[in-house]
Amino acid sequence: MEKIDFVLIWVDDNDPTWQESLRKYSQLESGDSRPVRFRDWGTLRYWFRGVEKFAPWVNNIYFITCGHYPDWININHPKLKFIKHSDYIPKKYLPTFNSRTIELNLHRIESLSERFVYFNDDTFLINHISPKRFFVNDKVRDIAVLSARQPKGDLRDYLMANNIGFVNRFFDKKDVIKKNKWGWFNPRYGKLLLRTIALYPYPAFTGIYNPHLPNPFFKTTLKKVWDLDYSTLDKTCSCKFRNFQNVNQYVFRYYQLAVGRFMSINPWKTSATYSYMNDDILMEAIDVISNQKKSLICVNDGDLSNFEYSKSILCEAFNKILPDKCSFELSKL
Repeated sequence: MEKIDFVLIWVDDNDPTWQESLRKYSQLESGDSRPVRFRDWGTLRYWFRGVEKFAPWVNNIYFITCGHYPDWININHPKLKFIKHSDYIPKKYLPTFNSRTIELNLHRIESLSERFVYFNDDTFLINHISPKRFFVNDKVRDIAVLSARQPKGDLRDYLMANNIGFVNRFFDKKDVIKKNKWGWFNPRYGKLLLRTIALYPYPAFTGIYNPHLPNPFFKTTLKKVWDLDYSTLDKTCSCKFRNFQNVNQYVFRYYQLAVGRFMSINPWKTSATYSYMNDDILMEAIDVISNQKKSLICVNDGDLSNFEYSKSILCEAFNKILPDKCSFELSKL
């Protein structure tokens, strides 16, 4: 089996040095510096426990931060590669508080394997999962469904519009789909297939459906996209904070879909996503975690009436299924 690495980015919003740097640069540059972008849910240890228990086949874990790490982590674990932003991100982009910059430059990590899965710190393994969920032969497992999204003031809407603009600059929609009809019109997608049928007549891509889940990538994909559109990626990475002009990792995902380097999958068979969290959604997510109804889950931060309480009950749910320390945790803590 080909080696598959996991990549996880993380920030400690309680680090005084990081806080001071954030204050300094937020006064110099506009962008999204809201606390919700950085606050820590205290769930990191469950990410590592989940990987060790449910994906023991992983090759290495690349744990990426600006330089800090929790005091409980076993930084000398043979599978753990602790990477600082300054280890691989070009100096001209640093310091950065923009997750786009952190993810767009991952190919610059020399030791990272050709096949890797990129995790945000709000995505977790909660049940056993096979490497074939992410890669089969020389292709990633992904879902190719058309979508439509209009910017209405939300930062994510503009981000997706920018991402799809990239695709339309370099690919002809009808040609892409014609070359891989089964990939785009696959019955595995269920009702989601209706989106593609409805939007297919439009001459250009109006959008591509995005499950908020860990994404499998080929390292060479990132290099090819940088070669294809250096200007756009460089412009994003030059922003210290997220803004309306950015693109993100989805340009890599869209590239893999456009060139047909994927095998169709319905991610919802194994995964659940709870985005833009509120109190009701949180309880649904806790039920999925506690009863291990899926293998993957995304629990995205959002609008909660009591963050500390929400944090405590979420951690309780994770601890129910992952109560024991793993080898990525120091035994004395």
